[in-house]
Amino acid sequence: MITLYGGPTPNSRKIAIALLEMDLAWQVEPIDILAGDQLTPEFLALNPNNKTPVIVDDQGPHGPGFILWETGAILLYLAEKTGGFLPADPAPRATCWQWLMFQVSGIGPMFGQEVHFTHYAKDRHEYAIARYSREVDRLMMVLDKRLGEAEWLAGDDYSIADMAMLPYLPRQLAEKAGRFPNVERWAAVMFARPAVAEGMKFGVARAETIAGGLTGFTDEHRAILWGDRQHVAR
Repeated sequence: MITLYGGPTPNSRKIAIALLEMDLAWQVEPIDILAGDQLTPEFLALNPNNKTPVIVDDQGPHGPGFILWETGAILLYLAEKTGGFLPADPAPRATCWQWLMFQVSGIGPMFGQEVHFTHYAKDRHEYAIARYSREVDRLMMVLDKRLGEAEWLAGDDYSIADMAMLPYLPRQLAEKAGRFPNVERWAAVMFARPAVAEGMKFGVARAETIAGGLTGFTDEHRAILWGDRQHVAR
């Protein structure tokens, strides 16, 4: 049994999709990041970086209780554990790693900064909004070009790179319909997969975190996520 610690975030949904696609036995330990669950001593014992998701595998490489965080590492671990969704041939395997790293080092951080400054920051910073919005567009162009060349990110086969990418894209595709047709084609095929459709529903978003309607999002939430509560020495 694998326990997934997380909530309704793109990063947690990546792992939910993988667990479902790989038909692994798993359970959920909900982590409410607005309430500061990720800052408790119990959670920090699992991940000192206080971020979700985290998995604990009771059938780990050396026995029960194997703990792992960082989504790229988790996805690679699960793919190697099950022998699926990671190409065996060295060239497409490296290409899969490449697009997985593109997601965790580019798409994730830049899309996160864009949504932060556009929707969650208490004060508007026009330079930051423009800087990250343009970078999101650039990354979407890179992704669209790739998906015009290949059916899947790694090439001919669906892989963990695709699972990692999708959860960050729905808002961009909804707001920029028609601009990135290759990404739209790929996303439609992804959503047609039952495991993807179910994994994308993982967790229940609180009203405070729904971009465009931040009802009740407070300074305390900001302190937990980005301010004094986040950065206190531990």
